[in-house]
Amino acid sequence: MYALLLILAPLYGAAAGTLLPRPLYRLAVEPGQPWRSACPHGHPIAGWAGRAACRGCPADSRTYGPGPWLSAVVTAVACAALAAAVGARPELAVWLLAAPVAVVLAGVDRAVRRLPDVLTLPLAAGLAALLGLAALVPGAAGSWTGALLGGAALAAGYFVLFLVNPSGMGFGDVKLAVGLGCALGWYGWGVLFAGAFLGLLLGSVYGVWLMASGRGRRGTTMALGPYMIAGAWLGLLLGGAAA
Repeated sequence: MYALLLILAPLYGAAAGTLLPRPLYRLAVEPGQPWRSACPHGHPIAGWAGRAACRGCPADSRTYGPGPWLSAVVTAVACAALAAAVGARPELAVWLLAAPVAVVLAGVDRAVRRLPDVLTLPLAAGLAALLGLAALVPGAAGSWTGALLGGAALAAGYFVLFLVNPSGMGFGDVKLAVGLGCALGWYGWGVLFAGAFLGLLLGSVYGVWLMASGRGRRGTTMALGPYMIAGAWLGLLLGGAAA
């Protein structure tokens, strides 16, 4: 079973990743702007999943958004690592379902410094509900109560950070913290603290690099979401391996 998971998880991740360029393009708009509904040449976009390519455009300009390879590789690697660390436990299905959503959130935040409610809120609600179901399945290695408390705790922590420095952090980060806290809290307080710390550490390193390279200054708003997600992913790997 474990060997099969190591094969199927990256295949699933790669397949799911190829469907992400279109939502990445449609959602990567500035706050207050409507989601994109047409390609750069004005042709309507059908659906929310798939490649960012328009059949109505000339052959040499059909691709209007990110290509499928990067998102496919990133999602495949994320899913493969989760399967290797967690194994054949019920919560693995939850992590695999959440992984493509997290990749889209990271990509959108990196592009326009925005974490859309249409993804952060369903992610939080979905993780809470699905982990509740996973807790009922024999073999689960976590706690649903811990997940709920973790979501509340991490969101509260980011809310305090938002109040302290609203110019350097968006409220979308607070909403994202609810879902990430649920995932990390599943494995306990130690994993929650580790994942939260790693996310802040990665974000801090990036912020220092921005200032050192002259691309940012103190108080500059940066996309923290990708680093929060990366830290949570590392935390889940630690929690899954230790469980």
